[in-house]
This record gives sequence, structure tokens and C-alpha cells, in this order.
Amino acid sequence: MKPIYPCLWHNDTAEEAAALYTKTFPNSRVTKTTYYGKGAPRPEGSVMTIHMELNGQQFMILNGGPWESYTGAISLVAPCDTQEEIDRVWDSLTSDGGQAVQCGWLKDKYGVSWQVVPSMFDKWMTGDPERSARAMQALWSMVKLDIAKIQAAYDGQ
Repeated sequence: MKPIYPCLWHNDTAEEAAALYTKTFPNSRVTKTTYYGKGAPRPEGSVMTIHMELNGQQFMILNGGPWESYTGAISLVAPCDTQEEIDRVWDSLTSDGGQAVQCGWLKDKYGVSWQVVPSMFDKWMTGDPERSARAMQALWSMVKLDIAKIQAAYDGQ
């Protein structure tokens, strides 16, 4: 069986979204574009799907029409190694109509929910329960996450 990958439903913004996502994440590229044919439910010749890799993970974006929309019930997690990386990814995904939410969550301008988190998050959450609780308390007070402040809370400083 081949790896499972997500399909992101858009109205007519697949190309624009693919450009944003491949610009935001390193090692990313569009791998294939398909088009609607004659008799399709969308205009003939318009983009139907864009297949892409985001930092090695396969995705597909479908220009499916206005019948579906996103909720925060599912999100894409972007683990970042440095504060500079968090800042860059956050700024890219919230630019031009994106929306900061809370605790590292945001919605991009298409309504897709993202969690932009430090890659050491799992370490903070699976360590000593008291240290983990301090890290979570710090995290809950933030919108965009600050690695140094969460690490200081985890360390009891």
C-alpha cells in the first residue's frame, strides 16, 4: 500500500495555495497538475488538482468548488527547529488574510488550520509531569509560540 496523503479542497485557489505552501516550506515542489475536461462539473481546461510535496510530504489540492469548507477539527502540524523558522512559517501562513488563533494555531487565508510548533514540543510534553505542566502553562498564554519562553518555563526559570 502506498502512503496516505491529504487532499485539501479549495474552490478555485489551488494554484495560489500551492505557490504559498511550496514557498513556505523547504524541499517543496509541485509534482503534477491536472485539468478538468469536457463535460466536467467545472470549466473545461481549468485546474482540477495540484499534486505537491511539502518538505517531502505528498499533498493534493483539489479545485472542487464552493461546496466544502474547512474547520479547525483537523489541522496540519508544522514542527520547526528554531524560533526563526517558527517566525518565518507563521508570517508566511498568516500573511495576506491569514489569521492567528491561539497556542501556535493559525488559519491561513484559505481557512486551512495549522499548528506551527517547536520540534521539541514532544520532549516537553513527555518529560517530567511538573516540568511539562509549566511548559503547557506558558504555551497557553501565547498566540505564536516562543521557544525560549516555553523552554524557560519547562526548566523552572
